[in-house]
Amino acid sequence: MLIFESQRDARGETRKLLLAFALTIVLLVLAVNAALALVWGLSWGFWAPLASGLPRHFVAVNTAVTLLFVLGGWWLETSRLTSAGGVRLAEQMGARELRPSGNFDEQRLDNIVDEMTIAAGMKKPQPMVLARQSGINAFATGWGEDDAVLAVTRGALEHLAREELQGLVAHELSHIREGDTRLNMRLIGMVFGLEMVFRFGQRIWDPDVKDRSMLAALMGLALMAAGWLGWVAGHALQAAVSRQREYLADARAVQWTRSKDGLGGVLRKVLGAQTDAEETRQIGAPMQHLLLVSGEGDRVAHWLDSHPTLEQRIRRIYGRSMGPLPLTRPDEPRSLAATDTLNAPPAANGSGGPSAHWTLT
Repeated sequence: MLIFESQRDARGETRKLLLAFALTIVLLVLAVNAALALVWGLSWGFWAPLASGLPRHFVAVNTAVTLLFVLGGWWLETSRLTSAGGVRLAEQMGARELRPSGNFDEQRLDNIVDEMTIAAGMKKPQPMVLARQSGINAFATGWGEDDAVLAVTRGALEHLAREELQGLVAHELSHIREGDTRLNMRLIGMVFGLEMVFRFGQRIWDPDVKDRSMLAALMGLALMAAGWLGWVAGHALQAAVSRQREYLADARAVQWTRSKDGLGGVLRKVLGAQTDAEETRQIGAPMQHLLLVSGEGDRVAHWLDSHPTLEQRIRRIYGRSMGPLPLTRPDEPRSLAATDTLNAPPAANGSGGPSAHWTLT
């Protein structure tokens, strides 16, 4: 992997996609005006020239209302996510606080988070665990390093070797360091704002409304059509931004751990395990782009997938295709009985019998 070239390319693609978001809003405004102008023409006839047939301030009012819905919805959803904070969002996705004192795997995770934050030169996030998730996954959330959370599934703690867990943690720390968690929250708000136009049209078109006029029904359908196109475009751009940030975080993980086999081993194990997509979606369906591995797939040539495929990410890390790995952990602690047997010093009589002192490795 060409680490720094990959990081530069991912940042450049992100800037282009964010500009495309602004263009999407402009196109949505134009689509709403065109759709409502068509409805007006169908309702009142086209015998008068279009310029003189439209009501006064028609375009200005439509533009203002569309921007009010888009930007207002963006602000409302972003404010809601901001007030929740990193810990609360993680709890909503099923995470709990780490309990390192009574669990070897959780203590190991806490130590690795300490190590990798030193390597990354950043403040330690709040480690949390998705104790009910048996698949290998993780996510980071929060608006900055001060309220950042890094959550790891129970399956990752059980199946990943130390080097692999370091790669997973480094990947999530990159999302915090690069501001991806904050960017993702803003993108959620933007897509919600784009969806507001569709919802407004749906309310106007609602067939259950009494005394609904034909004009209102046509206006509702027009707004729904324009809003749906804007929503789809917003989701596609959100997914495209997320894919580029995943590539950037993968490159950062290789840089900080100085090992391709760390994160690469994680992705190859997920590929081998074929993690249940339904379980992955349960972690947080509206926030799939926050996860290390998404449960999405088979979506219109992957245009709406928030993550590159596992094969693409593995190929970028290693420079070639690599096969899956089994869910084994070489550094797994042995049971007390097995460890005692292996480490029992020879007895005084040379028979190799048990001794009163044992050493745990």
